[in-house]
Amino acid sequence: MEKPVDVVVVGAGPVGMLTAIELTLGGVRVLVLERLAEPSIVAKALGIGPLGIEALQRRGMGAAIAAAEERIFAVMKKATEQNGPSARGQGSKFSGHFGGLTLIRKDAQREPDRCGRPVDQQAVEAMLAERSISLGIEVHRECDVTNFVHQKDGVDVEWTSPTGDGRIRCPYLVGCDGGRSPIRKMAGFAFPGTDSTMTMYNTVVEIDHPRRLLPSGWRRTSGGVFSYGFLPNRLVMLDFSGPPEDRLAPVTREEIEAVLRRVSGEDVRVTSLENGSRWTDNTRLVDTYRRGRVLLAGDAAHVHSPFGGQGMSLGLTDAANLGWKLAAVIRGEMPESLLDTYTAERRPVAEAVMANTLAQAAIMRPDPQSGAMRDLLAKLLDFDDVNRFIGETMTGLSTRYDFSSERDDVGRLIGDRPISQGDGKGSLYDLMQDGMGVLLDASEGKASRLVAATTQRIRCVAVDTGPTMLIRPDACVAWAGEENSTDGLEEALRRWFNPALDDGSLVRSEQ
Repeated sequence: MEKPVDVVVVGAGPVGMLTAIELTLGGVRVLVLERLAEPSIVAKALGIGPLGIEALQRRGMGAAIAAAEERIFAVMKKATEQNGPSARGQGSKFSGHFGGLTLIRKDAQREPDRCGRPVDQQAVEAMLAERSISLGIEVHRECDVTNFVHQKDGVDVEWTSPTGDGRIRCPYLVGCDGGRSPIRKMAGFAFPGTDSTMTMYNTVVEIDHPRRLLPSGWRRTSGGVFSYGFLPNRLVMLDFSGPPEDRLAPVTREEIEAVLRRVSGEDVRVTSLENGSRWTDNTRLVDTYRRGRVLLAGDAAHVHSPFGGQGMSLGLTDAANLGWKLAAVIRGEMPESLLDTYTAERRPVAEAVMANTLAQAAIMRPDPQSGAMRDLLAKLLDFDDVNRFIGETMTGLSTRYDFSSERDDVGRLIGDRPISQGDGKGSLYDLMQDGMGVLLDASEGKASRLVAATTQRIRCVAVDTGPTMLIRPDACVAWAGEENSTDGLEEALRRWFNPALDDGSLVRSEQ
């Protein structure tokens, strides 16, 4: 029998590991179970959107992100020297693409510095593993969860492994086990959506005549879409002839060569295949992110095509939203109903990603009707408002949770910013490394006194300029006040940190 834990997290990918880190910072005992013996080296995500990057920065991985980014920039520089400049390259005035239209301009965005970073999934998994080791998080690999049973006071989880079978009871189970999630299936979550219509490939290959596939960047042909050379030997293809016969079959050199010749229309041969993965536009979303004591995050809750590189960022932001809430419930400080806000906040965000990836698929198809729609959108992107809307959609910066507030900043995920404290300076994210909430207090201490009487899970910091802001551990602005006013702060504290407060008790104590 395993030693007692509060949460079993199934899946040691980026979403599972960040969930475990968030829970551990919240004072919760975690066990991570992973099916694979080692992290996967299959070609996957090549970058992360700003919200995913920020979730990692808030938990102490800023230096690791910068180092990984420098490595990939060096590789991109080599690719540019070999193949010429790419629209994906560093230093471009563009900051992303929509359906292969690399027309999202930095100068049209409200927060251009909050942008995606070229940090691949392998680098993300490595930095999360290092952080989890520093926190003492227990990860068991080669463990296949075979069953779990809901009990009144928890979940009985069973698994098999080469070293023997295991079983444990825990208060909560979190499935972060990917798009084919066994946890989702065993728990009976509904998973409606649309079936696959196409096949995508992400590969590292050697080509006999690589110059025939240049210049690098997205190229749409009568056979499909491909992009070659933005990284050394990297080939991405979209084949619209239909879904694969066997999604799980190994990707072969012969398959890649046949698809490349058909999609590109070029007389080239694939001389070797170093790495390759196959994806589809299967698009599905669970009806709820929680059933009793079982919760889902990342691809276990939503799957969609990888257009725009939104998947990892979406999953990491799920983890950031769930972790502190579940920890507060387990500590007994918040009611279980707090977990209902996880679905309420995150499911609409996933719906928006599903919608935009389906739209991107529509304008990438090789038929004339899709081409006409694509040309029209390209012209519309000349307008700053349209460009900004598409840009914020792709980055996720349009995300705003519904807190019924008239202030636009309330409900949004706040980016890092300098913090002036008297004579000293720092950063907002520097204050959030341990998973605490933050109060930026420009009310001469009035707001801080209210918070101090409520909870020890919020760090109060006096700042020279306002507005005064209450920021949740996931960087969501829970409340903001005008000048020296604290109107509405007690309600926000009750909603997110301490529901046991008597109405008006803090106001009376302040008076």
